[in-house]
Amino acid sequence: MRMELETLMLVFSGDEGLAVPAEGALFLGAVPHGALRAWSALTGWQPLKPLADAWDAAGFAREDDLPAGRWPLVMVLPGKSRDETLAWFALARERLAPGGRMVVAMPNKAGAGRFEKELASATGNISSIQKHKCRAFHAVEDGKWNEEIFESWRLLAERRLIPETQYLTQAGIFSSDHVDPGSALLANHLPSHLHGSVADLGAGWGYLTDKILQNCRKVSRVDLFEADRRALESAERNLARWQPEGVAHFHWHDVTQGLPSQYDAIVMNPPFHTGQATDVDLGRAFLKTAISSLKRGGKLFLVANRQLPYEAVLETSGLAWRKAAEDKIYKLLFAEKR
Repeated sequence: MRMELETLMLVFSGDEGLAVPAEGALFLGAVPHGALRAWSALTGWQPLKPLADAWDAAGFAREDDLPAGRWPLVMVLPGKSRDETLAWFALARERLAPGGRMVVAMPNKAGAGRFEKELASATGNISSIQKHKCRAFHAVEDGKWNEEIFESWRLLAERRLIPETQYLTQAGIFSSDHVDPGSALLANHLPSHLHGSVADLGAGWGYLTDKILQNCRKVSRVDLFEADRRALESAERNLARWQPEGVAHFHWHDVTQGLPSQYDAIVMNPPFHTGQATDVDLGRAFLKTAISSLKRGGKLFLVANRQLPYEAVLETSGLAWRKAAEDKIYKLLFAEKR
């Protein structure tokens, strides 16, 4: 249960709760809640595929891309990074109708108090409640908001170049300001004789796929599977030079639900966080999907933090596997489906 969502809904509950506008509302970072079923009009935007699927399954309206238009109410459940949170404040501001209300909810451990002060610096008026170790805060657009602050935050939402590279990223996606050292370690150990069809699971903004296409000329196709739509859109831009060859294919997809095809090789730097919390089962689910999606003779190339217990999954998989390399932080586990 997302306790920040429960705290958000308290803003609209009880005799003293805020009224829900009949004209509709926009929900950035949308997560379904039973109380929302009583709302007359609600549009959600959610860049993370598992949460977008949950929103769809609950029967709510959703836009893949950030919707245009203005709403009398914009609710925000931000991500976990500072730049992403402030950028989402600006995205909400752009979509707020004159006289409308912005409502934000965050866990205290994610810096809710600090971000409430940040929003107050731009709005000059703010109200808040605390419950469930979370904070919900809201402000009404009264024509006096500091638009220069919001403009500085809006710039944080734009794509940016990673220093000393040509890779574009965006605030909030994995490894948004540097090449992940684990992925770099894996890329440096991938054999150049990779061939056929390859899947990149949790592909992010496309680093591993780019290295494969640069160095493994017998690869005929790479399918990138990524749950964060923003990262996938960055990957499309970063791999644009490969598009004339038609070798890179992009899928907004929840890897834990399986893959649609079988592959000669699979590479992955699997996630192991759900929101703020470590979730080892998420990485295990990625690994099990990879194992079931390899062709006979297929090769698996995995990088992970050293403490993550993925060897136990490989031991029971029937694959022949080895630890190919490691450093102080990461390990490479390579396997073959015989």
